[in-house]
Amino acid sequence: MEENNDTVNATSPVPPFAPAVVGWGIAAIVMSILMVTFNHSAMVLGAGIFLKVIAAVAGAVLGLVGALIGDAIRRFAQPDAVYTTGGALHLIWLKLFWLLGPQVIGLIIGVALGCSLVLR
Repeated sequence: MEENNDTVNATSPVPPFAPAVVGWGIAAIVMSILMVTFNHSAMVLGAGIFLKVIAAVAGAVLGLVGALIGDAIRRFAQPDAVYTTGGALHLIWLKLFWLLGPQVIGLIIGVALGCSLVLR
């Protein structure tokens, strides 16, 4: 008798995107909307609503790309072990940096670059 492999795959659905990609995408959208909304520079104040929407979309896309590049850099450069003389707080700070630091830096740079390229 042949076993149907479709029933095995139907019980364990695989998401099309990793949850981290979805999370960084949502963070990029929120960050680009905040950057266009609460920015009081001359280039943002002089832009129309349509240009601000395009800038938010470009900022979200480049912010997501920046966060994913930051995640790739984190996976490559993260040390296996950390030795510190700064105590427990310094160790917690290092753990938090290597957990989120490169992704957040890439996110901020990507969103700022995307918004400024459109609003220039």
